[in-house]
Amino acid sequence: DILNLVYICQQFGLEECAAYWQQVVDMNDYQKTAFTSKIIQSLFNTVTKKKIAVLGFAFKKDTGDVRETPALMVCDMLMKDGAIVHVYDPKVLIEDALTEFKYHDLEVNKNQLIFSKSAQEACDGAHAIVVLTEWDEFKTYDYKSFYDKMMKPAFLFDGRNMLDHAALVDIGFEVHALGKGQIKSSGGQSQIPDFVTRAGSGLLSGGYSP
Repeated sequence: DILNLVYICQQFGLEECAAYWQQVVDMNDYQKTAFTSKIIQSLFNTVTKKKIAVLGFAFKKDTGDVRETPALMVCDMLMKDGAIVHVYDPKVLIEDALTEFKYHDLEVNKNQLIFSKSAQEACDGAHAIVVLTEWDEFKTYDYKSFYDKMMKPAFLFDGRNMLDHAALVDIGFEVHALGKGQIKSSGGQSQIPDFVTRAGSGLLSGGYSP
């Protein structure tokens, strides 16, 4: 990964190259922090005791690999603000997630991190849905059924820019998408150049490089 590139460059005395890739790492971390801060801000500046449904914990779809997953930082920030995080991922087990938290010296209150058996279970009674992995099945869900059982106003934060935002707004969600901000109305979103949107999506995936 990119951190390994930084280390290798440093070992070979390539300080300028190491500094370059370190900037990419810093950009990735900033994007995750900004995204999570937006979640907290949107939910009236606190998520204390609020149920947040996180869809996806794996680093990328079709794998159970959680090493350096952006979900780690997002969930950690939400829990530190007091959220009760309910995660659904088709392949990741809670034991794998806890191991990764421990590897990064992040303490987890197990009462705040709950792995659900289904997306429906994770979203039932939630204040917000946060999409963090681009699993194909997430595109096929009946989000109206999720919305009907959520707290209102119901929020959805798409960290992968993979869902039909206009349709979600029509259902009633307040939708925020990475690199786009809040989707104001059906078909109406903030006018941000496509290259900014694509870069933002790459940053949260942890896979962006200039």
